[in-house]
Amino acid sequence: MRSPGRRAAATVTAALVLAAAPAAAADQPRAARRQPNILLITIDTLRPDALGWIGHGNDTPAIDALAARGFRFPRAVTPVPLTLPAHASIMTGLVPRRHGVRDNGQTFGTGAVTLAESLRGAGWTTAAFVSGFPLQRLFGLDRGFDHYDDALPAGREGWVERLAADTTAAVLGWLASAPQPWFVWVHYYDPHDPYEPPRAFWGPGERGAYLGEVRYTDYAIERLVAGLPKTDGRGTLTVLTADHGEALGDHSEKRHGYFIYDATMTVPLVLVEEGVISPGESLAPANLVDIAPTVLELLGLAPLADIDGVSLTGHLRDPRTPLPPSYLETRLPWIFFGWSPLRAIRERDWKLIEAPRPELYDLASDPGEQRNLIEQRPEQAQRLRALLGGLELRAPVGSSGLADEEVLDRLRVLGYVGAGGGDLDIPPGLADPKDRLELRDRLQEGEQLLEAGRYTEAVQVFDGVLAVEPDSRFAVLRSGVALLKSGRIDQAIPRLERSTALDPDRAEAHYALADALMRSGSFDRSAAQWREVVRLQPRRGDAWFNLGAAASRSGADGEALAAYRKAVDLEPDEAPMLAALAQAEAGAGNHAAAIELLDRLRAIEGDSFTQRALLGLQLVRQGHPGAAAPWLRAAVRDEPRFAEARLELARIEAAAGRSGPAQAALDEALAADPALRAAAAADPALARLLVAPR
Repeated sequence: MRSPGRRAAATVTAALVLAAAPAAAADQPRAARRQPNILLITIDTLRPDALGWIGHGNDTPAIDALAARGFRFPRAVTPVPLTLPAHASIMTGLVPRRHGVRDNGQTFGTGAVTLAESLRGAGWTTAAFVSGFPLQRLFGLDRGFDHYDDALPAGREGWVERLAADTTAAVLGWLASAPQPWFVWVHYYDPHDPYEPPRAFWGPGERGAYLGEVRYTDYAIERLVAGLPKTDGRGTLTVLTADHGEALGDHSEKRHGYFIYDATMTVPLVLVEEGVISPGESLAPANLVDIAPTVLELLGLAPLADIDGVSLTGHLRDPRTPLPPSYLETRLPWIFFGWSPLRAIRERDWKLIEAPRPELYDLASDPGEQRNLIEQRPEQAQRLRALLGGLELRAPVGSSGLADEEVLDRLRVLGYVGAGGGDLDIPPGLADPKDRLELRDRLQEGEQLLEAGRYTEAVQVFDGVLAVEPDSRFAVLRSGVALLKSGRIDQAIPRLERSTALDPDRAEAHYALADALMRSGSFDRSAAQWREVVRLQPRRGDAWFNLGAAASRSGADGEALAAYRKAVDLEPDEAPMLAALAQAEAGAGNHAAAIELLDRLRAIEGDSFTQRALLGLQLVRQGHPGAAAPWLRAAVRDEPRFAEARLELARIEAAAGRSGPAQAALDEALAADPALRAAAAADPALARLLVAPR
């Protein structure tokens, strides 16, 4: 958090906000004083030293040119080294413990007001173009945007990412006709693992592919900036930053999220608006939570209430203006593995990491965080610990839900192997992540084997971890999932039951157990687990759908109908959900509702529409035999209600005096389901066909 505090002046070059600088945010009216267009560029997984103007070892001319025109913070910090929580902090000015999103796969709640909502309310047209799965609209950051483009190409491992050049093309296509002023957020995902830049951008060395991804992103940004439409003299405020860095082996971390060392916690931050922000640079650790309040103050808009970030406009005018301490965290070690989460405070060049074995670093003399001074400087640690405790007294303003199993699978593909854990109370006495590196690597090995479909080998690796740490939540759960995926359901169920006992609020465990019980035919028990999933994660459309299926199979038709309705409410264009709800509505005698759902399904499926028999039957029930007949004729044998459809068609043909077609339809109905003979015999028109000579 960034509550007010004293900070010594950082090393700077001269910078000024020009004469039209806004007054203090607290004194400003809600109407904007200026209405420039606003371009927010966020680059996923970007180490500052991968940029030419900071590291001087990579060619990033477009970003370097932006930096040269604006005010630069080469050592800004992120409050959390994970994509979704960091972007939620950018949009709200709140640290994760206050906006409620602590991990990828959770859902951004409704408690916090966003920058997009503020700008839209003040007259800006708002649009977002995101390029990675963790930011899809499913997770809630679309709130406040008139247009939210999260179209990602389907790949061999699911919806992973959209390439930077394609994102730029989508942005420029939308901007060609967008009303001004606009606020556009553009998110580039390319530097995220796996590092696979186009061949022309590949570089030598072990970091060559990663640096190539950054170069490719720079190329896309060059095209974006060059293609921006003319602004009719209103100007453009551009903000460029990253959500977090990438360790690339520093501190025994390959990617990000596990530790909170500066390799993953420092990010670049650049603010550009010609005639308003003078070029300059500050080594002060501005924070991502400062972006929203800074933008709002530059525009003369009312500030967001009760946030952790501060406006940087005073620092832009006078870089000697102190910035408050920064609160940093990661819960990934706890959520993934049941080990201690990490939190830290950074004040000036001092950084205290609170862990079972705490760490203290003087970043001015030790930027690589190699010399832990916790024993040598106890008074400094005590001072920072007191500051940290004060920041943690601020109450949360938001909460989050977790995502569904398909979402979790996709996140694991991206390396978030424990994605979606909840915000639970943290017990004392947990292991220090620094002391569990070998087990972490073995668990990740097991997860990679599982994702590769090598289930037996994955179980062996997880069992090896369990021999050392019997209550490893991750090993118990994921070994159960591996057993389930390999078809060993009887072995999977006890492990998954143990997983729900170890972590009763983990929806993923209940989901896997519900799935296993469904496959075993234990529908009552499965329905009980699906109820737990939707209690914990009420926005999970597929969980409601599966609850409907389990309830239906166990004879609870009323619960099934309610669950299917909720599923379709959450996922209105999902064909299987529409079909299941149509069947349930028909079974409950709600024929008009069933017809409406089947019409929606037909529009989605087109020529592949497979509910012809049901649609025809519902039209008959509604008293429209003429409209029903073509659908009844088009029904095919593999449709569940084919026999019933043919019987109704026989009735329609007989009533019209077409005995030949009526006889053919009746013969097909009885061949498909001989039990319908009694119903045919009870109908005078059809009874005659039963005894008619052949």
